Amino acid sequence: MADDGVAPGTAARPAFYAARPGRWRDWWTLLHPPYTAWHLSYVVIGATIAPRVTLVPLLAALTAFFLAVGLAAHALDEYHGRPLRTQIPGGVLLGVAGLSLAGAVALGVAGALRVGWPLIPFMLAGPLLVVAYNAELFGGIVHTDAGFAAAWGAFPLLTSYVAQTGTLSVAAVLAAGAAFGISAAQRSLSTPARMLRRRTADVAGSITLADGAVLALDSGRLLAPLERALRALSWSVVLLAAALAVARLG
Repeated sequence: MADDGVAPGTAARPAFYAARPGRWRDWWTLLHPPYTAWHLSYVVIGATIAPRVTLVPLLAALTAFFLAVGLAAHALDEYHGRPLRTQIPGGVLLGVAGLSLAGAVALGVAGALRVGWPLIPFMLAGPLLVVAYNAELFGGIVHTDAGFAAAWGAFPLLTSYVAQTGTLSVAAVLAAGAAFGISAAQRSLSTPARMLRRRTADVAGSITLADGAVLALDSGRLLAPLERALRALSWSVVLLAAALAVARLG
């Protein structure tokens, strides 16, 4: 074990949560488990800051975003460029993406029938964001740091709040701003981490400290603080969402 906490050769994996190659393990890797849980937490937070929380709309929103983000978005991302190096056939990835988006839209329609027209713009924007982000449509305007933070941070929170209340509020907008900021921080950490894991062949150099000590630089030393922060943020946001759910629904 290296002294920076990263095992030698770990950067060869496309992500810290990636499983060893295998038919079923590839699906675990495709789901990006810590990140999917992180972004689903915004759905829970959005619902639990509503004046009144109802369990069924919350579960429906969680399912819809799991289908749209956990499955469809990640399947499309893997189809374009194979960043996770899975062996899932391209046709299967496209089929999963299409069926998952259809399921998410169906749940959105059911939600709109319950709370009314305010949910319709969110229902329409969701699939568009998934496709526009992963296919880099509209000149890649969504596939940016700000687009990521808005689509996978602020949007799930606002959608879940509207699914509960049929309206927006100052509290929901403020919470969405927080989700935007946290997701922007995630992006700032994950972008260099992905570069080190997926695109870097070698790292060479050193850091000379004020006392004259010299620290050798390698990919592990650079990667470790980024991924420790990502791990900590992922479980912290999930625990916050769980605490709010227990407080409001318990």
